[in-house]
Amino acid sequence: MKRTAIPGTFLLVGALLLLMLSLIQLSGQTPLSAPLLLVNVLLVLCALAGCTATFSRLRGGLFAVTLLTSVLWLAWQPIHGLTLCAVALLAMVSVQRLARSTLPAASVAALLGLWLLWFWQILVIGFAVPQVILPAPLDILAALVNSVPLLAGDVLQTVIKSVLAGYLLGSGLGIGVAILIDRLPFLQRGLLPVASLTSTVPLVGVAPIAVMWFGFDWPSKAAVVTLVTFFPALVNTLAGLKASGKLEQELMYCYAATPGQSLRVLRLPAAMPFIFSALKVNATLSLITAIVAEFFGSPTAGLGFRISTESARMHMPVVWSAIVVASVAGSLFYSLLVQLDRRVNFWHPTLRGSAAQK
Repeated sequence: MKRTAIPGTFLLVGALLLLMLSLIQLSGQTPLSAPLLLVNVLLVLCALAGCTATFSRLRGGLFAVTLLTSVLWLAWQPIHGLTLCAVALLAMVSVQRLARSTLPAASVAALLGLWLLWFWQILVIGFAVPQVILPAPLDILAALVNSVPLLAGDVLQTVIKSVLAGYLLGSGLGIGVAILIDRLPFLQRGLLPVASLTSTVPLVGVAPIAVMWFGFDWPSKAAVVTLVTFFPALVNTLAGLKASGKLEQELMYCYAATPGQSLRVLRLPAAMPFIFSALKVNATLSLITAIVAEFFGSPTAGLGFRISTESARMHMPVVWSAIVVASVAGSLFYSLLVQLDRRVNFWHPTLRGSAAQK
């Protein structure tokens, strides 16, 4: 029977060799303390536990427990080059083994993110990087916990008021104007070129004008978000309305369907994948636009206001915590649209292919 190599075996062997060399080097410099010796032993056990062709629950649990214990201890210790390289190899093996398992893809992304945060923590502490340049993840977490009431008000001001209002208004206007242009062809020569100008207007030039027109509160930011999200919704909806097949259009003609019935039954459902593509693009654009617009004038709340104010005060952990909150809010908004897209456009070949792979 043909034997196949176990994935990650060479990485595990390399990690074991580096751990042995680090033990030899440390023992030659100073006598090994009991905790440090225990950590290296746990890392060796972790490597041996991962060296298996099948990722069983017992071995996977042993791998996770030993690795977690080791990295938590090493996060507060001085950086040792060989040990750090060994842990990097073990990180590669753990992500590789988890990716080959039957667990969801989100678990692989979560593990990779945890590894990146861990290396960020130990490298910032080990090289004594100032907080002004790059704070450690634990410092950011502490600032996030201490600023929960403050950041909650910022989320209400930026996400719930500015982003949501501007997103709904801009996307709705873009879809409505696209349907109007499709029904009235003469508007394609007059209204479409004017609408395309909205995509070329610089944000840094519009935001101060919107503040002068609508004041310092959230309506000015919602107006800028409306302007930015209008054109993607318009263009994608127009492309989607032309995506229906010729045979389907001839069938609707044979059924003596009116233009409104053809739009409602055939063309608009065929355009839904294009519309949701625009909605997902606008989800990220709207949050970025609202935060940047708050740099040019806002009340005493908002994620953009918090980032601008705290960076001027050199409170970088608070700045990073506001960035984390904005990223989480944007990711949740985008994930909600993805789930809604799967429910509405379940018939589309791309979504059926992804569902079949799962």
